Amino acid sequence: MSEPNGLAAERTVLGLARPYAARLTGAAALAAGTDLAGLGLMATATWLLITAAGQPPITALTVAIVAVRALAISRGVLRYGERLAGHDAVLRMLTDVRARIFGTLATAPPDPKRQPARSGDTLSRLVSDVDAVQDLVIRVVVPGVAAIAVGGLAAVGVAAVAPAAALALVAGWLVAGAALPATAVAVARRHALAVAPLRGELAADAIDLTHGAADLAAFGATRRAWEVATTRIARLAGVERRLAATGSAIDGAGTLVAGLTTGAVVVVALRAGVSGVTVGVLAVATLAAVESALALVAAARRWAEIRGALRRVADLLATPTPAMDGDPAADRRLPERATLALRGVSVRYRAGGLRALDGVDLTIPPGRRIAVVGPSGAGKSTLAAALARAVPTDEGELTYGGAAVSAYPVESWHRAVGGLFADAHVFHASVRDNLLLGRADAIEPELDAACAAAGLLDWVREQPDGWDTVVGEDGGQLSGGQRQRLALARALVAAPAVLILDEPTEGLDPAAADRVLADAVAAGHDRGVLLITHRLRGLADFDEILVMDSGRIIQRGRPAEVREEPGWFRDQWLLQDAAERGYFRV
Repeated sequence: MSEPNGLAAERTVLGLARPYAARLTGAAALAAGTDLAGLGLMATATWLLITAAGQPPITALTVAIVAVRALAISRGVLRYGERLAGHDAVLRMLTDVRARIFGTLATAPPDPKRQPARSGDTLSRLVSDVDAVQDLVIRVVVPGVAAIAVGGLAAVGVAAVAPAAALALVAGWLVAGAALPATAVAVARRHALAVAPLRGELAADAIDLTHGAADLAAFGATRRAWEVATTRIARLAGVERRLAATGSAIDGAGTLVAGLTTGAVVVVALRAGVSGVTVGVLAVATLAAVESALALVAAARRWAEIRGALRRVADLLATPTPAMDGDPAADRRLPERATLALRGVSVRYRAGGLRALDGVDLTIPPGRRIAVVGPSGAGKSTLAAALARAVPTDEGELTYGGAAVSAYPVESWHRAVGGLFADAHVFHASVRDNLLLGRADAIEPELDAACAAAGLLDWVREQPDGWDTVVGEDGGQLSGGQRQRLALARALVAAPAVLILDEPTEGLDPAAADRVLADAVAAGHDRGVLLITHRLRGLADFDEILVMDSGRIIQRGRPAEVREEPGWFRDQWLLQDAAERGYFRV
């Protein structure tokens, strides 16, 4: 998608606010009520003070005293209601935005026009850029609508007392609420669009310097990476200093405009013969009205600052994902167990590129166990991604229970196909929480069974906190083998109809690998199992072995048959067998 022009990015983002239009309208009305209560409070208090100076009977001031108290209380209540309604709506909206962006970042195929995403930049898009959506609603749209409403009502009120003074108020309000915001946007636009990309790049640099410290040191690149990050920090600081300086100048100009407008209203009102008490009330009301217009300056400045982030968000929201390949109206009931089949399926990651899968045929009925082997880059993980509908297919047909997969809702597909994939992530949470990501309603006996099959249960029971043991960021508190066992246990807890296991025993010694693989496959005895592995031992009980190379299936058959045929599988099996026999002798 090309960069959105004009207000296209804002329209794209605000389009997601339609389901919450009533809440946001209420928030804007409450914000306007808050400002009007503040304006009324100042005007009433001014009238009360000036009138009280003449020492009238207390009964003449009773209504004003009550009004001041009521307006002071209502101002706080209305502000609380505005914040509650506005944040309730925008937080619901942000949930939708983050979910859609996460889905796009997680599943969108590589775009040759874009540089590969770095984890820091991805984090910036999910956090800082999405926060810009919140600012667009809470700090730009809602206060902007409120300021316009208050300005209009204030002008009407002043016109009822002194029409000529109302003209002076409108002129000052237009300068404060239109000219100054336009100036703020024009000045900030030059620099603000660079802020979001710079923050994303700086976040990526920070992650590279921390998580990649060992690699950078090994290649002698630490100093160079630090210099790049320092240069970027200086650029970002310079942009933000310039934005702050221009903001301060415009704020000063707004204060000057408020004072000049108030003075003009007082002069015009006195010349029109308005009484002294009323002139004082008009002066204070004018000052409050123009100051409310200055909220538009802050809104305009914030809008200019977040436009770069909004464009990045809009770009992601408009990016098609593989999940969109199905029928949006699909409502076919997903069978609990059924046959999953591919017929002539091909996959390309970019138009005109080589095929990652090339005419693959595969059938996985319930209970069938299939192992997929082959050299690195043969297309094994792409096959798993195609089955999971994580990548779109260019040609061929993918069916489940005899029906095209597009007939089934995408959001429930994980119940049909799931498991342990190459990019399985372990979250900075407890063992229990990581397991329940597979299936939130799983009970403890099911967690026990899954961890036992993955060879993790004894370790869990040895921990002081048991299931509540925190595993650290990306499983940093676990060994490589424990991390892999945890991810495998989560896949077994999910219990999909077709269980995909991509290198489930990676990081385990041969004896443990054989034991864990046998237990994991046995745990899925009533479902189809697709195992992707580089290790060729332990496959004797599988129903079929597929050998892949360059996206094609070049050999298939029962384990004993494939092992006897000349080719890649027999050569690699002999090498691995000899190596592991030597391993055991050691």
